[in-house]
Amino acid sequence: MNIDPYLSDRTIANYRTYLMLERSLSDNTLSAYLEDLSKFLDYLKPISIDYCHVDSSLLTDFLADLSDLGISTRSQARIISGIKSFYRFLMLDGKIEDDPTFLLETPKIGLKLPEVLTLGEIDAILDSIDVSTSLGQRNRAMLELLYSCGLRVSELVNLQISNLFLDDEYISVIGKGNKQRLVPISRRAIQEIGYWMEYRGEFPPKKGDEDTLFLNRRGARLTRVMVFHLVKEYAEMAGVKKSISPHTFRHSFATHLLEGGANLRAIQEMLGHESILTTEIYTHVDMKLLREQVVRFHPRNRE
Repeated sequence: MNIDPYLSDRTIANYRTYLMLERSLSDNTLSAYLEDLSKFLDYLKPISIDYCHVDSSLLTDFLADLSDLGISTRSQARIISGIKSFYRFLMLDGKIEDDPTFLLETPKIGLKLPEVLTLGEIDAILDSIDVSTSLGQRNRAMLELLYSCGLRVSELVNLQISNLFLDDEYISVIGKGNKQRLVPISRRAIQEIGYWMEYRGEFPPKKGDEDTLFLNRRGARLTRVMVFHLVKEYAEMAGVKKSISPHTFRHSFATHLLEGGANLRAIQEMLGHESILTTEIYTHVDMKLLREQVVRFHPRNRE
């Protein structure tokens, strides 16, 4: 990562610690914050201004340049959030007296409804997997867990055998910010895990992955990218035309719960959302589906 020479290694290390301890950010979010900071510091280099002498007008120019470059509002918002965090850290660390980001407005992000699979599409994807092979059974168990428990892909690949309490029908998941939550697991998912465990002995685990539930051919935990490619491959085999990712199973899990009458607060707990506002996007998904039903079946909408 290319960090501006004006920023000392010690300051970078202290900022990283601040993000980890004070903000409880995940590894992926932490890396994104540092990468975005690097981009901002690169922006300062040609104009010979160090980070301690930035003012609000320069930040406004930077934001305008991001827009001119065609950076999406969602990405702009993330970059600005990271810069705001950095200057809050500098204030706490006593390196600056005034926060130049105080009046900086974050671009408004339009509501983007997540793609949702129907139950038929999910079953078609799962049925496309050849479970006569060990890897096929592993993949079937993984995708069933993604849908049945609403897991993030990072939670799936890091899931430990010792965190499975299958007799009691729940699993313990380590989510964002290293926070633990208990998630009920379906009997279908328990069954698929059981089938996978019969094969798992064929993959001697590498050191450090002895407790990892899902292993690759070399006995190491899978990467998020590998799961992403598997989802794409099986969706194509099943004839599902939607643009999906592992996260689509999580969205579908939440939407199907809401459609079935589950309480929004309960869905928040199962997804591990810190704020109920994050979970409320699924009420918009539900309203979209409701509108489609009204348009399709209400007598006033018939030709």
